[in-house]
Amino acid sequence: MTSHFEKENFRTLIEPDGLQDTDMRLNIIDVFLDSEAHLTLEEIMQRLKERGYDYEYDFVRQCMNRWVDLGFAQKKEFEGQPPRYEHRHLGHHHDHLICTKCGKIVEFQNDEMEALQETIAGRRGFHILQHKMEIYGICSDCIKKRSALMPLAMAKAGEKLLIKEITGGREARARLASMGLRSGDPIEVISNDGEGRIIVGAGSTRLALGRGIAQKILVTLDTGH
Repeated sequence: MTSHFEKENFRTLIEPDGLQDTDMRLNIIDVFLDSEAHLTLEEIMQRLKERGYDYEYDFVRQCMNRWVDLGFAQKKEFEGQPPRYEHRHLGHHHDHLICTKCGKIVEFQNDEMEALQETIAGRRGFHILQHKMEIYGICSDCIKKRSALMPLAMAKAGEKLLIKEITGGREARARLASMGLRSGDPIEVISNDGEGRIIVGAGSTRLALGRGIAQKILVTLDTGH
């Protein structure tokens, strides 16, 4: 019922544009509304093809952006992912948990958190117009798949880890010890693009490690954080 109402609402709002392809646009919206997932344009295109529609990429993009402009959807740009579209339900607000490993996006709503944000803003004389919270981490499914030990080279930015073992012999251990890194030390991964050097935080110091030496450092999640 809600989908039908929104489509008719959309039709009414675009009628002044004098478009000749309104039904095609409504077909796109139909496919989009069939899922409450956060869809990329490529995923929308694939679902359209599965329905037997063969629309140009730019046409679908234009339609979805118009859907956003008129307040029926939101365009989200999560770190490390292509832009995604999600259905906007008027009067409802939610935030997101994003897995940096598999890309899973989980919506959540917390009334206490919302009230706290209003309180904090009010104390500083702010009236909130809009806000968002995006929490990046590793989902439970990805944690289960991970080995208890892994090379530091495989860690994700933001992870807090413990050094469990340093392989590669005395020279490698001596080199890392000279940098202040030893077995048992906690570290935080600041950046790791999968290609160049890895930047880690150790205490109050930031260190740049080549991928070769990072491969010799075996780490595990620091469950104390």
